Amino acid sequence: TMASLAMTRVMRECREVANATDITEAGIHVILTDNNIRNIQGFIKGPADSPYADGIFEVVMAIPDQYPFAPPKVRFVSRIWHPNISSQTGVICLDILKDKWAASLTIRTVLLSIQAMMCSPEASDPQDAVVARQYITNFDMFKATAKYWAAYFAQSKKDVDQIYREKVFLLKEMGINETDAVVMLSCSDWKLDEAVQCIFSQ
Repeated sequence: TMASLAMTRVMRECREVANATDITEAGIHVILTDNNIRNIQGFIKGPADSPYADGIFEVVMAIPDQYPFAPPKVRFVSRIWHPNISSQTGVICLDILKDKWAASLTIRTVLLSIQAMMCSPEASDPQDAVVARQYITNFDMFKATAKYWAAYFAQSKKDVDQIYREKVFLLKEMGINETDAVVMLSCSDWKLDEAVQCIFSQ
């Protein structure tokens, strides 16, 4: 059956990823739990030359029964500030996961492509309009925000903007949950008064 073909191929591909030194050196790992191809965990290290450097980002892959003739469904579990990834849901806008999918592609190529996309966002074709607007209008703020999210959501040890940290602290002092504070400030271009209005108008 199609489903068992998909299963066999996925098992082989997961083994390939586990055994490939270039992949492990790139900081990419997969975990297949209970042979459940509906829920493969992937871990992608943030590329060194990006604001995501040092972060470890979790993605989840659901493999359809039609695989490899249909693409896997992949989304970020770790929240990330990137124009082509939803900051809310983790849904990814990447052509090979949609109309540019080919049966010759593999889990390995998907994970490497996502890692490459982290280095080279396409703000003209965004999944997240708020992030894309910041990327286009204030690139330095975008980089600092992406770095902050990598530290907060993906355990990057890189130094983050001290002023941003203080603003998050101020909102926490007002009784606002830290994650909500980070998200609202990021979406408000770190304008404290706007973030407060957003939070209290909900």
